[in-house]
Amino acid sequence: MPRLVTLYSLQWGDLSLENVCVKAKEFGYDGLELGLPDHLDVRQTDPEYYKGIKDLLGKNGLQLHTISTHLVGQGVCDRIDERHKGILPTYIWGDGDPEGVRQRAAEELILTAKAAKALDVKTVVGFTGSPIWHLLYSFPPASESMIEDGYKEFARRFIPILDEFEKWGVRFALEVHPTEIAFDTFSARRALEAVGNHPAFGFNYDPSHLGYQGVDYVDFIYQFPDRIFHVHMKDAYWSDTPKQVGVFGGHVPFGDPRRYWNFRSVGRGKINFEEIIRALNAIGYQGPLSIEWEDSAMDREHGARESCEFTKRIDFQTSKHAFDAFFTKE
Repeated sequence: MPRLVTLYSLQWGDLSLENVCVKAKEFGYDGLELGLPDHLDVRQTDPEYYKGIKDLLGKNGLQLHTISTHLVGQGVCDRIDERHKGILPTYIWGDGDPEGVRQRAAEELILTAKAAKALDVKTVVGFTGSPIWHLLYSFPPASESMIEDGYKEFARRFIPILDEFEKWGVRFALEVHPTEIAFDTFSARRALEAVGNHPAFGFNYDPSHLGYQGVDYVDFIYQFPDRIFHVHMKDAYWSDTPKQVGVFGGHVPFGDPRRYWNFRSVGRGKINFEEIIRALNAIGYQGPLSIEWEDSAMDREHGARESCEFTKRIDFQTSKHAFDAFFTKE
C-alpha cells in the first residue's frame, strides 16, 4: 500500500479545523498532521473534545497519525527572550520569566503526550529549543565543556518529558532543524546519546533543513533507520552562484530573492525526493509523508494541491523480489 500523504495544519492556523479538513480533502490529502496550539488544545480533559476531533476528521475521510508542538517545544530549552512571546500561547509566556516559560512549556509537552493518547496518536513531532545554539559559530571560541554542558541541560530538561511520553505509549520526534539541539547528522547523534538512546526519542525527518547546510540528507536516513519516527516532505532551493545573503540568512525574511536559499513548494527545489523514497523503503518506513508547505512566493492553496499530487506520484513501495529473479526457470 502507498504511504499516507498528510497536510501539516500549522501553516493554516488562520482557518478553523473544520475548514482545514474540507480543504485538505479537496486537495487530495489522506489525513492531517494537527499543529498546536491552533487546531488542538491539549489542556482539554473531556474525552468528548477528543472524540469530536476524531469524528470531524472521519466525516471528511481523513486520518490522524501525528500531532505537532513545534512552537511550544521551542520554549523548553531555549534562552528565552522577547521573540518567544510571538510564538508561545499567553498562558505559557506568562510574565516572560525565562525559567517559568521553560517549565510551563515542558508541562505542555507532557499534556501533549496525554492528548496524543486520547486521540490514538503514537507520534508527536516538535522542537526542543537549544541552550547552545548561540554558540554555533565558535567565535569567541566556545570550549567543548560549554557544548557538553548544553547537551547535559537538554537531557536534564527532556528526559523527564520523554519518560512521560513512554508512559503514555507515545514517541517524540524532534525535527532536526537550525536553532534546535540537533540540526545536522552529527548533532542529532549527540542529542540521541545525551538522552541515553531513550526509546521515546527519535526524529522527524525534514530534508529541507539539511540540504542547504551541505548535510547529506539521504545518508541521514541510513544513519538513523530505527529513529525516523515521522517524515516531512518539504523542499528547499539553494543557489548555484554566490548571493548577497549567505547560508546564515542575513537578517532578511524568508522569500527574499537576495538569499542563498529559500523553502520551495515540494518538487520545485533541489531536494532529491527520488533518493529519499528509496532510502525510506530501505529502512522500512511506512508512516505518513506529511506536507509542511512553505513557499513565500506561491499561493498556498496552489502549493498544497501540487505538493500532494507530486508526493503521491513520486512515492512507491519497494519490490518484493529482485528484478532478475525469474530469468532462470528450474
